[in-house]
Amino acid sequence: MPNKIIKIIAGFTGLFTAFSSDAHQPTLLDSKLVIPLALATLSLLIALVAVLRLRRSQLALKRSEHRFKNSILASGDAVWDWHISEHRLERINDGLFNAIDHTPDLPPNKSNIHPSDLPHVEQILKKHLSGEISHFEASYRAKDANGDWRWVLDKGRVIETDADLKPLRMMGTVKDIGSVKQTQERLNLLANCIENLSDPIVIFDANFNIVEVNQAYLSYFGGTTANHIGTPYRLPGYDKTKTNQLYKAIQKKSHWHKELTFSKDKQSTFFSLSIDRIDNKKSNLRHYIAVYNDVTDNKQTELALQKLTNRDRLTGLPNRNQFFSSMKSLVGSKNRHALLVFDLDNFKKINDSLGHHAGDILLCRLASRLSKRTRERDQFYRLGGDEFALVMQNTNDIHTITQAAKSFLALIEAPFHMSGHELVITSSVGIVLFPEDGNTPELLLKNADTAMYHAKQHGNRYLFFNDAMNRQAVKRLQIENLIRYGLKEDHFKVFYQPKMDINSGELVGMEALVRFITPNKGLISPAQFIPIAEETGQIVEVGEVVLEKACRDVKDWINRGLFDGRVAVNLSAKQFMQPDLIGSIDKILKREGLASYYLELEITEGTIMEDPKDAIRIMNTLSARGIHLAIDDFGTGYSSLAYLKQFPLNTLKVDKAFIDDMGNEKGKNMVDSIVTIAHNLGLSVVAEGVEYEDQVEQLKELNCATVQGYFYSKPLSHEQFEQFLLARCKEAHLPPRDLEQEVKLSLVQ
Repeated sequence: MPNKIIKIIAGFTGLFTAFSSDAHQPTLLDSKLVIPLALATLSLLIALVAVLRLRRSQLALKRSEHRFKNSILASGDAVWDWHISEHRLERINDGLFNAIDHTPDLPPNKSNIHPSDLPHVEQILKKHLSGEISHFEASYRAKDANGDWRWVLDKGRVIETDADLKPLRMMGTVKDIGSVKQTQERLNLLANCIENLSDPIVIFDANFNIVEVNQAYLSYFGGTTANHIGTPYRLPGYDKTKTNQLYKAIQKKSHWHKELTFSKDKQSTFFSLSIDRIDNKKSNLRHYIAVYNDVTDNKQTELALQKLTNRDRLTGLPNRNQFFSSMKSLVGSKNRHALLVFDLDNFKKINDSLGHHAGDILLCRLASRLSKRTRERDQFYRLGGDEFALVMQNTNDIHTITQAAKSFLALIEAPFHMSGHELVITSSVGIVLFPEDGNTPELLLKNADTAMYHAKQHGNRYLFFNDAMNRQAVKRLQIENLIRYGLKEDHFKVFYQPKMDINSGELVGMEALVRFITPNKGLISPAQFIPIAEETGQIVEVGEVVLEKACRDVKDWINRGLFDGRVAVNLSAKQFMQPDLIGSIDKILKREGLASYYLELEITEGTIMEDPKDAIRIMNTLSARGIHLAIDDFGTGYSSLAYLKQFPLNTLKVDKAFIDDMGNEKGKNMVDSIVTIAHNLGLSVVAEGVEYEDQVEQLKELNCATVQGYFYSKPLSHEQFEQFLLARCKEAHLPPRDLEQEVKLSLVQ
């Protein structure tokens, strides 16, 4: 088309040129043709320009449409064009719906909007169509071609109205915001979590300026969000120096944690503060987040548990656990100090006589009394039972320590008035010095106990530890180990000392005595090992060994016709108080096949007077089994005649101390009184420790029927005592029975 116009214009231009080049004079006809021809040419030129401009506009429009289409495709958004009056909805680049919908619905895509979101979309669209708002914008869930619900953002506005401003056409875009919505929901969730957490949270930037706090932070530390935003982060309740130290610490590491105390209204709140670094994807620091975890309840529980762990529940004093902890700190710091260990003398008697409740009250009152008199830097501890410890810090001065020991001994001895009773107790004290007497808490306590043990032999006194005590303590430990090994290897032997009728000289019984004979140390004196065995409780096992062997030997001698009396076996205090004492004796008698008639048990006066009522119960049970009972060392204890007559005794033994004292009239009269009391109670009497003939004669005069001692025989081993029995049979012309031969004869018959 443009080419044809150009050719026509060119033709007209040539014709016009031809006319103007002729040499003749123009005629009237010629003049009439020139003007129309010029006008036509001009019109054609104008048309040509218009066509060219239209052509360029069309090309530009195509390019613009192409760019618009590409941008729409690139953005992923869908463009919609709603011809309102025609009820037609067109879409471009919409993978969600059909390209064209014909519907009178409002909104036109009503069928594809989630029912829960529809009222909201309708409301916004009506406001825009009515002119209340300048544009339409709504996010909602729309159904795609697959029937799935997806979040979209719908934006648009009216672009054409009629003369009455009634909307005729509206255009807009729809954007899939599913991933954005999910991210937003996650962010909202995190924000809600932070805001509603019960733990205070504060977020601050790389310059330590606060950018966000949650409600819990405001509740704990006060103020409003506006008060905190933009201000430098500080540790609540701490000065600027501590805060600056925190800044330096968190700059060096990605995680920082510490327990802090915050005081408010005279109450302390314990926090576990954790601060973490928040970096961007390029590992550049963006923010810090600080989380305060209120651990007050846990801390109070921990403190309560520590109190239970480190405090004696009865007296409230620091206990043994706290003692070792404190001593470890003192020793570690090389702090010179003194340790005084107190042990109450005969406290068991108070528990036994007044009851354990009274004993506990007494310990509490004593602890209170002692604590009030200590120096500010010193501390009393209850180590257990009736044992206390005093640690005197920063002193090794003997005079100061001695004065303190004397003062506390006098303080302990001062009477206590309880329930109508005036109670007086005493204590024994062992003292050690650091570092002279030990370089560990354990060694210091061991040495203090050793010194206290020596002080206790006299009672109500104090003693400083020395090397001699240590040597004795080592020896004591060696003997304790020897006893343990001796029980395992059968090193305990039974020796027998005869009991003789003072008038006829006949053997009427014997006492079984334990002897400890070791392969390397030889014979260990009973005076050495028995007290240690009693303290350690090993005496119970030793006593059972002696009883078992004695019953076995006596059964053998009775069967062979060598002996027909009773064997006396000593019961220690610990044995006597064993719950299974009766059962243990029954088992041994049954196992060895010995009738109870042949057994006599010797119990010391002190043992049965520890708890007379319980002693009577136990002794009645033993007596009912046919076992004879003897009271040993009579006169050395404090038994009363009122109790003595209640005990189911058979024999009373006069202690050697009284026999040795019979050389004077007073001593002889004492033995006479004891023998008379025994006879009046229907008891037989045995005098032990008889060594001289004049003692035998005196005892005959006092009608003491049975004697025992070196005058007749020393304690004899099993083999020696058997020879003694054989010799007695030979003197009496009584051949011993040959049980093996008797058995053979009975089988033949």
